[in-house]
Order: sequence, then structure tokens, then C-alpha cells
Amino acid sequence: MSSSDDPTGTDEIEEYAAQRRFGRRLLGAFSSGDSYGLVLVLIVVSYALSTLPGDSRWRESFVMGILIVTVWFSLRTSHARRSLRVLADGLLVVAVVVGIVHLFTPSDAVRTAVFVTCGLLYVIAPFSIVRHLVTRNSIDLETVLGALAVYLMAGMAFAFVYQALAHIQAGPFFGSQGEGKFPQDLFFSFTTLTTTGYGNLVPAANPGQSIAVLEMLLGQLFLVTAVAKIVNVWVPKGRSAPEPERPAAE
Repeated sequence: MSSSDDPTGTDEIEEYAAQRRFGRRLLGAFSSGDSYGLVLVLIVVSYALSTLPGDSRWRESFVMGILIVTVWFSLRTSHARRSLRVLADGLLVVAVVVGIVHLFTPSDAVRTAVFVTCGLLYVIAPFSIVRHLVTRNSIDLETVLGALAVYLMAGMAFAFVYQALAHIQAGPFFGSQGEGKFPQDLFFSFTTLTTTGYGNLVPAANPGQSIAVLEMLLGQLFLVTAVAKIVNVWVPKGRSAPEPERPAAE
């Protein structure tokens, strides 16, 4: 019997072809300038650079540059509204100026402005992405990548806020653990966002404690609503959704 007449062989060929198509779409999503895959890659790169040890004005300005590019691609991919684009363009210009000044001015005030600006950049972009994802007619690979990008942006945005507060408020941000380097803020932010809560880093006072509570609530609401809905409904192209079970005959 030929393979074309064998149902099992045909199913395997179709499954293999579907996997190949999905792999090509996934590769294209991470290399296309009009996909959230590239946005996700830029976020991961900025995170990796931010976790490097030591304080370097050049590295912090370079990370800000990556954030500027990330937000620009996010607004472009999500087809942001004109009003949001105008606001974002103004903030991007401010970010460029702050990043350049930070390169040549070793000042705590300028460094604080860097973290505040980075936090604002990663607050604006998720609004546009979420609006775009909600208005999409289908849930596909782009929707999943966009949701992941929003989640990672939220975690990094709170980390920037914590680092800015460490420079503004009186006393160490983490109490006996000190002010906290930015890699520690990233660690604390994502353990808070996911409500893991190791307890080794805790804000010593408000407003840090209240902001941490807000991050916990947002993280849980996002996982329960957005991510859970996407995972339950999403069916990759090339694969058919499972048919609902029919009730047993009486």
C-alpha cells in the first residue's frame, strides 16, 4: 500500500508540513520589522544588558537607546493612534536628549532622569499594544508575541521606577539590603510581577511598598485575563481546532 493510501502516513506528512510552516512563520516573526517578535527580541536584549554588573553611564545610555528603538517599533507595529504617537514622539526626543547628556554628565539628577524616562517609555508602548491586540479579529502567533512583550515591558517599567525611587527618596530603598543596583531591581520587579516573592529584597517604606502591591495586582490580573485567554483560544495556522465532544447517546 502506498503512503498516499495510508491514513497514518498522510497524517504524519500533514503534521510535519504544519510544523514546517509554523517554524517559518516563527522565524519571520522574529526577523520582520512589522512583527512583535522583533519587539520581544529588543526587550530581551535590553534586559540582558541591564543585568551586567557594575555602573556604566555608557551602558545605561545604550540601554536607553535600545528602549527608544523598541518603543518606536512597538508603536509602529501596533498602529498607534495619532494622539499617542505625538505624546510618544515628544517623550522619545526627551529620552534622546537625556541619554546624550547622561554620557557626558556624571550627575545623580541626570541618572535619575534616565530611569524615569525609561520607565515612561515602557508605560506608553504597552497601552498601544494592548489596544491593537484587543481589536484583532483572531488570536494567532502575533497576539501571543504581543502579550509577552507587554508583560516583559511591565516588569522592566516597574524596575525603572524602583531604581528612580532609590535615587529620590531618603534612606535605602531595600532597607538593610541597601539602595539596590538595577539588576536587583529587575529581579525584585519580576518576582513581584509573578508573585513569586522570595523575600530577600523588600522595599523599606512607601511609596515603594505601595507600588510593589500595584505590580502584584497587575501581574495577576494580566495572567488571569489576557494570557490565559490567549492560550486557551489560540490555534496555530495549519492546525484545526479540536471539535467539541458530542454528548453520549442515551
